[in-house]
Amino acid sequence: MAEIKVPELAESITEGTIAQWLKKKGDQVEKGEYVVELETDKVNVEIISDFDGVLTELLAEEGDTVKVGEAIAIVGEQGSAANDQPTAEAGRVKESPDESAKDENGSVEGQNTDKKPTVDQASNEAASERIIASPAARKLAREKGIDLGKVVSQDPLGRVRKQDVESYSPEQKNNQKPAVEKIEAAKASPAGKSDDDSRVERIKMSRRRQTIANRLVEVQQTAAMLTTFNEVDMTAVMELRKRWKDRFYEENDVRLGFMSFFTKAVVAALKKTPYLNAEIQGDEIVLKKFYDIGVAVAADEGLVVPVIRDADRKNFAEIENDINELAEKARTNKLSLKDLQGGSFTITNGGVFGSLLSTPIINGPQVGILGMHTIQLRPVAIDKERMENRPMMYIALSYDHRIVDGKEAVTFLKRIKELMEDPESLLLQG
Repeated sequence: MAEIKVPELAESITEGTIAQWLKKKGDQVEKGEYVVELETDKVNVEIISDFDGVLTELLAEEGDTVKVGEAIAIVGEQGSAANDQPTAEAGRVKESPDESAKDENGSVEGQNTDKKPTVDQASNEAASERIIASPAARKLAREKGIDLGKVVSQDPLGRVRKQDVESYSPEQKNNQKPAVEKIEAAKASPAGKSDDDSRVERIKMSRRRQTIANRLVEVQQTAAMLTTFNEVDMTAVMELRKRWKDRFYEENDVRLGFMSFFTKAVVAALKKTPYLNAEIQGDEIVLKKFYDIGVAVAADEGLVVPVIRDADRKNFAEIENDINELAEKARTNKLSLKDLQGGSFTITNGGVFGSLLSTPIINGPQVGILGMHTIQLRPVAIDKERMENRPMMYIALSYDHRIVDGKEAVTFLKRIKELMEDPESLLLQG
């Protein structure tokens, strides 16, 4: 017998949620084969078996929260699963004339009163079978000799989890309904529904969505966040792309987009304003001498920010390739923890969804984020006599005012504007 445990994932990840079991109880598993998908704060990871054998027991079910190092399944030798399968009759005392002891004349003796189940025992066993409980909860209850029918469940549907069994004590308050009562109540009335619940839909937040929510609120509460704005005339960039897009695609097998221009411009601007490429640790400011630029990507399960490593050392084609690969990974849920860690500054593009203007929230512990927006034709004064319709984009910089002053923030955005309106100059930026 061997245990499958939640492995070490990353320094900042201590627990996860069972998203789905890829193998069922009784299935044959081989060493290195994926058995379960675990949802963490950042990405979903698949856990493998380090052993050959049969999956004899699942110690956690889908939706359960498990910690790093916790055993979540047991692998036994091949052929042992059938012996370990609990049946509906497990734990009951069965006796029949064929099984009972007979006297010397061959007549059936009376049942041994020590083995005969009492009415209470039979009732408890029947109640236990009706209880919805996770495998881990049932296992722990058996080990501790606890009647599951007396365990108070915190689940609205009365499902008993491992933590409910761990916290069980005979002195639990009488006004709390044990699992059996909750199940009966759930049968009588649809779970968690009131008269008006037919007009709403309740969806449990994924772990990633909960993490995004918590971190955004944390940033709002801990950072002195401020946003400053500017606008960029995108005429020169659009003309440059039009001239070079076919040749660029032929030579690099990737399309030339706006994001590579903004990434190169951000790197150049950060070199002029280094406090935007920093973070606060205690009473120290950590200035980063590298330029790992995060690019916010909208995925089905929530916003993720994969990182373009060493963006200052890459050309336009390499940046576009990285962006495309990371975006595809995000859409197919294939991002690794390495793809998401260690960014020094973030770019988010709400313009792809039509956003005209926004105040992006900092991706902590970073101290700055650049927001791009939709390109819109607007009348622009060329000089005192002339007006022209130009493709204009509003850009926004949200920054942590604790270490970044207004002068630096405005200088940063002004530098972005200058470089984007003269895109050939980006080639001269080291």
